[in-house]
Amino acid sequence: MQKYIMAIDQGTTSTRAILFDRESNIMGIAQKELENYYPKPGWVEQNANDIWASSVGVMVEVLAKTGIMDSQVAAIGITNQRETTVIWDKKTGVPIYNAIVWQSRQSDSYCENLKKQGLEHFIKKKTGLLLDPYFSASKIRYILDHVEGAQERAEKGELLFGTMDTWLLWKMTKGKKHVSDVSNVSRTMLMNLETLQYDEELLNLWNIPRCMLPEIRSTSEIYGFTEGLFDCKIPIASLVGDQQAALFGQTCFEAGNVKNTYGTGCFLLMNTKNKIIHSNNGLITCVGWKIDGVCDYVLEGSVFIAGAAIQWLRDGIALIGKSSESEQRATSVSSCNGVYVVPSFTGLGAPYWKPQAKGGILGLTRGTTQNHIIRATVESLAYQTSDVVSAMEEDSGLKIEKMLVDGGASKNNFLLQFQSDILNTEVIRSKTSETTALGAAYLAGLAVKYWKSVDEIKEQFQVSQVFQPSMNEVLREQRIKGWKKAVDAIISF
Repeated sequence: MQKYIMAIDQGTTSTRAILFDRESNIMGIAQKELENYYPKPGWVEQNANDIWASSVGVMVEVLAKTGIMDSQVAAIGITNQRETTVIWDKKTGVPIYNAIVWQSRQSDSYCENLKKQGLEHFIKKKTGLLLDPYFSASKIRYILDHVEGAQERAEKGELLFGTMDTWLLWKMTKGKKHVSDVSNVSRTMLMNLETLQYDEELLNLWNIPRCMLPEIRSTSEIYGFTEGLFDCKIPIASLVGDQQAALFGQTCFEAGNVKNTYGTGCFLLMNTKNKIIHSNNGLITCVGWKIDGVCDYVLEGSVFIAGAAIQWLRDGIALIGKSSESEQRATSVSSCNGVYVVPSFTGLGAPYWKPQAKGGILGLTRGTTQNHIIRATVESLAYQTSDVVSAMEEDSGLKIEKMLVDGGASKNNFLLQFQSDILNTEVIRSKTSETTALGAAYLAGLAVKYWKSVDEIKEQFQVSQVFQPSMNEVLREQRIKGWKKAVDAIISF
């Protein structure tokens, strides 16, 4: 009987289940959209029970659509939006507050307070992370402070914390396993990057009880089995943050390998193997994955708004009817006509880290049309990536000769050609755009010996299209200079 690997890709805007065969082919996909809530400007929340329900729904649906039986699923891998924080009652499983999404800035005041105490360097040295509300620690602190009695209950061991991987594993095992992997825990701001364990000084700094935190495990191992979801028990064999999963799915196994994911945000990661590189240019350092006791580290630049800027064109200001229209509308004009869009709707991420920054459209004239604004919005994804690449090259001392890309917006040929032009670098789109889910599937498959080694996995990588730079140097420098002026204007606003 043929076996398959199921990957759960729990993202910011949707949850998907994807079935892969041994040759990395997609056998079926099921997807459910998720609702985001915006209680105040800059705040982003989700209903954790909706996330769980969507996960159950897509798992059942993908099996029904493909006709594949649950007994044919060799393992399940979970990859997830990182940092998004939920705290729930250990006995009832009921969340005590909405999940606070990674994009949300509602815990900014906690970070600002610690910055005033001069603790940025202390935290960065231990965790590799910048002191920003992006990460989980301040979100945990916010919930414990804003739900009556939560701190006391947490200290009594009545409450549990998890990022989405932990939440889904706990629900899938009916509360038997409260576990996370090093890739996700390295994003909480509570783990020491060298010891790969929770740091007591950090726990005391944030006043977060150790008993509410999940056990830290490797990225590829059997954590437990599904309980009551299917007729048989299926091993859950990988937990991995979505960007690290995409790096693995792109087979970036060597030092200096780089990938960029154009998702809700934009995430550029470089594998640095066993070397911890502390950035001097606004990047962050975290764990890529840990397999068989060996840990790979990564250098990462995070852009908060990427594909979400295209959604804003569609849902926010109704310039397009569907996201796929953005390419045709962008190429209907020969240039952006001097217009720059800086989509810092939830602050500026790497390499600027300006959480209070607002978005803006600059360079408007009477001749500006909708298509110029659409083109400038698409171009903003490439400019933001270019900023991160420059920082990454300086930190690592390596010239990035090629960049592997994935994510929804990577289907946009105009974007990838413009990206190649602005970077003056080869941009490679892989055959499957589902590299995040594929990475989780690979890691789960390795744990159950579905695939024997990373060498076997690497042989399966296939290129879809290669984009070569064609923009002349004078125009490239002119366009980048204009972008930097636009960013400076936004920061000073």
